[in-house]
Amino acid sequence: MYCLNLRADIFLPRWCFVGAVVLGLPWSGLAHAKLVEEVIKVPVKVANNYGKEVAQDIVVTVFYEDTAPRPYPLLILGHGRDGEAAGRAAMGRAKYSVNSRWFTRLGFMVAVPTRIGYGESGGEDVEDTGDCNRKNYPPGYAAAAEQTLKVLDTLRQRPDTARDRSIIVGQSFGGVAAITVAAQNPSGIQATINFAGGGGGNPKTKPQDPCAAPLIKSMFAGYGKTARIPTLWVYTENDMYFGPKLPREWFDAFKAAGGVGEHILYPAHGDDGHGLFTRAPEVWQARVLEFLRANGYPDLKAPESKR
Repeated sequence: MYCLNLRADIFLPRWCFVGAVVLGLPWSGLAHAKLVEEVIKVPVKVANNYGKEVAQDIVVTVFYEDTAPRPYPLLILGHGRDGEAAGRAAMGRAKYSVNSRWFTRLGFMVAVPTRIGYGESGGEDVEDTGDCNRKNYPPGYAAAAEQTLKVLDTLRQRPDTARDRSIIVGQSFGGVAAITVAAQNPSGIQATINFAGGGGGNPKTKPQDPCAAPLIKSMFAGYGKTARIPTLWVYTENDMYFGPKLPREWFDAFKAAGGVGEHILYPAHGDDGHGLFTRAPEVWQARVLEFLRANGYPDLKAPESKR
């Protein structure tokens, strides 16, 4: 791996290339496509729940198929949050390899940021939203959304990417961050997708009973007042963090306030459907493809099966 510092100021990344991985996966009928994986560092600056500003580099994994048409539309994929500091530190480098691969085979360049406070990026826990009985949710998601947008803006500087074609996707904490982005209505984003988004959940001590759920509902209602980007909310009947009813209430509050979106509740999956995004992508892929076709990407074709 080698790194090239393109500029000394904080606004451009230090690009770190890790080479290409040959997958032999067809893209739109083309055999022998290569999945290229790059690692870059992007400087970000956010404020935590107490107003303290934190500035540092974060590690971002970037994937794309070398045979896909350019400029690539961009897809930023946000990870979830482990409730324990040890779990956050052990994340390593966020990749979501299987799902990232599927999105690249649709033609996207996929970027997976490892946000501040996690894995290889390290740093303070800027996404802490407080104790269960004293929750303050918006600052934590604002910090995640700010990092998401900085990564998007950084990648838009590349000559092989489209400045006006992008999607934001997130799982759990990252799913709420995707809706937080939608509430800001950034230009060039056609849609956002929230997989199992919420906060304050603990399947061990408070199954399907997250901390301060009404505050989450109020937050989403606030987002709905400004969000005009189409959104897709994907949940399961047996999400042990949030259950089946609360996410629907959150979505209804978002939509009633003016937000644009669709809500899907899949049947129970395994012991805890919260992990549907990674554990059973075959369940949601067709619906996500349909959503993307309806919101700016009408020509997307389902990837061919692996040979």
